Amino acid sequence: MSNSSLAPLPSSDRTDVTARLREALLGASFSADGLLDLLGASAYAALARSETVPALRATRGDSPLEALVRLFLLQQPVPHARVADVLPVADCLESGWLTRTGGDELAATVDVRPYGGPGGEDWFIVSDLGCAVGGAGGIGSLDEGVVLGVGGASTTLAGITVRTPVGSALDLGTGSGIQALHAAQHATRVTATDLNPRALHITALTLALSGAPAADLREGSLFEPIADDESYDLIVSNPPFVISPGARLTYRDGGMGGDDLCRTLVQEAGDRLNDGGYAQFLANWQHVEGEEWQDRLRSWVPRGCDAWIVQREVQDVTQYAELWLRDAGDHRSDPVEYQARYDAWLDEFEARKVKSVGFGWITLRKSAATQPSVVVEEWPHPVEQPLGDTVRAHFDRVDYLRAHDDAALLAGHFRLAGEIVQEQVGLPGAEDPEHVVLRQHRGMRRATKVDTVGAGFAGVCDGTLSAGRILDAIAQLVGEDPVLLRDRTPSQIRLLVEQGFLEPAR
Repeated sequence: MSNSSLAPLPSSDRTDVTARLREALLGASFSADGLLDLLGASAYAALARSETVPALRATRGDSPLEALVRLFLLQQPVPHARVADVLPVADCLESGWLTRTGGDELAATVDVRPYGGPGGEDWFIVSDLGCAVGGAGGIGSLDEGVVLGVGGASTTLAGITVRTPVGSALDLGTGSGIQALHAAQHATRVTATDLNPRALHITALTLALSGAPAADLREGSLFEPIADDESYDLIVSNPPFVISPGARLTYRDGGMGGDDLCRTLVQEAGDRLNDGGYAQFLANWQHVEGEEWQDRLRSWVPRGCDAWIVQREVQDVTQYAELWLRDAGDHRSDPVEYQARYDAWLDEFEARKVKSVGFGWITLRKSAATQPSVVVEEWPHPVEQPLGDTVRAHFDRVDYLRAHDDAALLAGHFRLAGEIVQEQVGLPGAEDPEHVVLRQHRGMRRATKVDTVGAGFAGVCDGTLSAGRILDAIAQLVGEDPVLLRDRTPSQIRLLVEQGFLEPAR
């Protein structure tokens, strides 16, 4: 399928017009905060579900902001007179941001969605018509080259990305440019690649309209556009990870069999990272009969890298097929065609002996360690975004634990991390709890069982006494042999440090 059904894009060379358009949009409060104030929380949230009726009802007035929301976000024709004093209309028509629809009405050629940056920045994400408020069934075109705007996956990846200042960042499969936009805030040089030339054009528009520096834009699949001698401090990718029976939609279908695209991306990233650099991806992976999914993912991790892989969700093959059939709007197509597509999906899974599909996050860190740390875990519970600092802290703890044997651990000083609560679980009226749970209220929001010694140890950790001294005091209180207690407790301390309940104090 060609790109001929998609609208022509605005010029990416007219930075003067883009700057004037940005100034005009912000002058009319066409921003994330302005949208929320205008629409209200309910209609604003509905947009993320691809439901536009509440927003249409909220924009029936005659204010400039209402006109802009209808024009750029809801794709409704607007009379020329409504925006003549707000926008540089002539320039926008000439450079392709607007088009005449007949009569005296104007229409936008692209979706423009206000997006609030992590530091309060006013950004705009450009995408194809009908795709800014994406979600299941929200895609505005079935053309293979369609470029989507902000979705849950985009914001998830942006939230988990480590945001330390770096010299170079690479956004693989940039799409509408949201990851490149975030990276431009803390990377000196940003490179963005995509197989779809339309996506690169839209990324240039997103960056310019957001007032961000231009990126080095390169066309090609995965690492193909990257020279052999190029490496980066940060690599991010929200790739076309959907496991599908064919490369039908460029934005989601990788074109490789099964989960090969995600595996290839992860395996090849190791050679492209500078020492200490991070590579962070969203991915799908197959759960195959007769194979542990954790082992499958461990086999993806490249040599020389530590890894933290978190499975957030698992769907059986029927749920998975239905999700992506709805995503493309196939559930609204001819029933015979829908059934044929559904059958093809299940045939593909059956041939590969796939029983379910996992979704989650993969973070690599280039390390010189002789024994890399590879943590693969399932965590479907709520977390607190952004998690970039939590991800970085995980690898800091990996370094600490790798450098400290049990004796060094007992000589170390620790403090309880912030916002940890203790819960005692047991039958009502029982003298002692059955078990004690420590629970985090920040970051990953983990909970872990500890015995009474572990709970007592964590409760007094304020950095002043060494772990060994604390255990000696606990041994005296509970009447245990201090030597035996020192022997059996380091593994529990190690786990509490690994999961972020305890932090090294010095």
